[in-house]
Amino acid sequence: MMRFNFLEDFLALVFPQTCSGCKTSLYAFEFQLCRKCEASLPITSYHLRPKENDLTVKLLGLTKADRVLAFLRFSKNGLSQKLLHQLKYKNKPQLGVVLGKLYGQKLIQAEFDVNWDFIIAVPLHPAKLRRRGYNQSAKFAMGISAALAVPVHEGLQRTKFTQTQTKKSRMERWENVKNVFHFGGKELEGKYVLLVDDVMTTGATLAACANALLAAGVKKVDLAVIAAGTV
Repeated sequence: MMRFNFLEDFLALVFPQTCSGCKTSLYAFEFQLCRKCEASLPITSYHLRPKENDLTVKLLGLTKADRVLAFLRFSKNGLSQKLLHQLKYKNKPQLGVVLGKLYGQKLIQAEFDVNWDFIIAVPLHPAKLRRRGYNQSAKFAMGISAALAVPVHEGLQRTKFTQTQTKKSRMERWENVKNVFHFGGKELEGKYVLLVDDVMTTGATLAACANALLAAGVKKVDLAVIAAGTV
């Protein structure tokens, strides 16, 4: 055990763990985020008005989601954008888990009505999943699941590889994704699920996923993302 601890200390000295937000070295009791960045997270209050906020307005006419939430407020060049970039492009899957746990704890503290049967992440196309190595939204789902003790369900599938949504208009985004998700089983009939993604802009991808779940017999779908705003 002493030899193992010595090796750990040596590796930490040579390859110090740094904060995903500010790049400062982390203490042994910190993981992915330093305490300063964790305290500086731009946490939203969508959980206080989940059925009537600017995110629900974006989804009007696209889907019949019940409640729409976001953990962080997205701001260009802000902390939330830095964390999303680290999560998606810098091979930091555990950052998604950490953010999910923090959000789950926030919902518990706010006494939010957590009555979901399952948590489902927006799926990546298999080709993109192989290239990245993990689904960042699934990591967020895992963190929420750990905090709330709600199981993750992985049955939702992305059946078509789509072009990037960047620089597309709201309607172009919708046309790009409206028929690419599918759920083939019947085990979600009558269930209440939380559908999660990393970021919400127009809401087209989330709406398409929600519609696929509702078509499979899901009773209610709530939506939650790591960050939302003008991306």
